[in-house]
Amino acid sequence: MSRKGKNPELYCEPKKAALHTVKLGGDQAEKLDSWLDRHLWAPYSVAYARFAYKGPDVNVVMYNSGKLVVQGKGTEDFVRYVLEPEITGVVELGYDEVLHPEWYQLHAGVDESGKGDLFGPLVSACVVADGDAVRAWVAGGLKESKKVSSDAAVLKMAKMVKNTKGVAVKVSYAGMEKYNALYIKFGRNLNKLLAWFHATSISGAIAVRHAPWGMLDQFTKQPLVQRQLNIENFELKMRTKAEEDPVVAAASIIARATYIYAMRKLSEECGIELVKGAGEKAREQAEQIVKKFGAESLKKYAKLHFKTAGEAVKAAGE
Repeated sequence: MSRKGKNPELYCEPKKAALHTVKLGGDQAEKLDSWLDRHLWAPYSVAYARFAYKGPDVNVVMYNSGKLVVQGKGTEDFVRYVLEPEITGVVELGYDEVLHPEWYQLHAGVDESGKGDLFGPLVSACVVADGDAVRAWVAGGLKESKKVSSDAAVLKMAKMVKNTKGVAVKVSYAGMEKYNALYIKFGRNLNKLLAWFHATSISGAIAVRHAPWGMLDQFTKQPLVQRQLNIENFELKMRTKAEEDPVVAAASIIARATYIYAMRKLSEECGIELVKGAGEKAREQAEQIVKKFGAESLKKYAKLHFKTAGEAVKAAGE
């Protein structure tokens, strides 16, 4: 299909895939193992792998979990001409726009970050995009934030999203003292508070660029966000694993990038490089803050409703 007439600033020809992952059943794995052996690919050892082979410009690793990883500059050719036609029998690579046309329609994507972290804000992000913007992101390797291993990569992807013309991006969050006050105001119900943040970010983004519908990564079965929205000609849908939609993935990246910047600022303020999550290391850091500044200070850095926060205060003898 010709791209003549498309905005050259938004569209870029897709790069060839250099990484592909897929789940294989037992019979499919055996069939692939046999094919690779029969075609004299070189076997090699990989931890936790059922088998692994090196071939022309591509490595193939079948893990015990059932996950197959194909990597190298020959990935796309291997998937198109071997894996899909001879092993899985399902043609998917490069057909996102055929299999998921809704991803490329004008719509909003909504996701959050920081919900499970003791330190730092709860951030909601909404992104409105369509067509060539989504194609550019897919070509640029955009992934949901949970699949991105480094903060640097998240920030790079966030910059790509924000610099795409015609895209609306809005975030909603509160400083930690305000967050802790809001948590109480919303009846100590985290989902209701998150719904309010989502409604705020959606309203802001739709005001910049109206879309007929949006997709929310589902965090509750209740229509909490929908009840707080008052936008004409807009339908908010929700489902689990919504980050498969590139626009929702973009929202997850924006939310995480905002959280990362907020954490850097909080770390500077307290003199401790605060960790993500709510495990033992986070508890120890919370205890350090209490010992250093007093129990009252913890509300400036942490979500006080976390059990970890109470444990830290108790451990510090406050």
